Amino acid sequence: MTSRKRQERQSVARFNFSTGSQPDSGHHSFHIRIDRHGIWHYRGSPINRQELVCLFASLLTRQADGSYWLVTPGEAGWIDVEDVPFIAVEMFVAGHGRKQCVSLRTNVDEIITVDRLHPLRMTAGSASGEAVPYVTVRNGLEARLSRAVFYELVAVGVEEKREAGSLFGIWSSEAFFPLGRLDSTIS
Repeated sequence: MTSRKRQERQSVARFNFSTGSQPDSGHHSFHIRIDRHGIWHYRGSPINRQELVCLFASLLTRQADGSYWLVTPGEAGWIDVEDVPFIAVEMFVAGHGRKQCVSLRTNVDEIITVDRLHPLRMTAGSASGEAVPYVTVRNGLEARLSRAVFYELVAVGVEEKREAGSLFGIWSSEAFFPLGRLDSTIS
């Protein structure tokens, strides 16, 4: 066994499964990468079996340092994530106004209802300077909303007047989630 292989095995053995913390030293990569479009790759080739991607997604964790790990009962290893691991690909709306619930389906078939535990947030992260919408899926893992889903979300948006100005956003699970500012003062 080469020293690199030995080091990788030792780093897997040091993973603390009870706390989910990463090894103290060394790294073990599963050679999996999730690209910006939510496509999972193994050693550069797309993983085409959706069932396998969904299984891996169920084992995915995010550490406090921002690193992503797949944790199985037998081993753990880090994976490379270009942006976030999931993409919201479909939206469902039940109800109206402040009582409506907005739910999103991810590319790995997880359904998330936007609420205080699964908030929607906007960041100015794209190269064009446009705001990018994200939703918390679970345990620090997020999904970026696809452009089509974001347009659907905007279609159910409303104006909310606040002391700091008018905001445009959505209501879901009796909470307001701003998508952007309409002005800086209330007239």
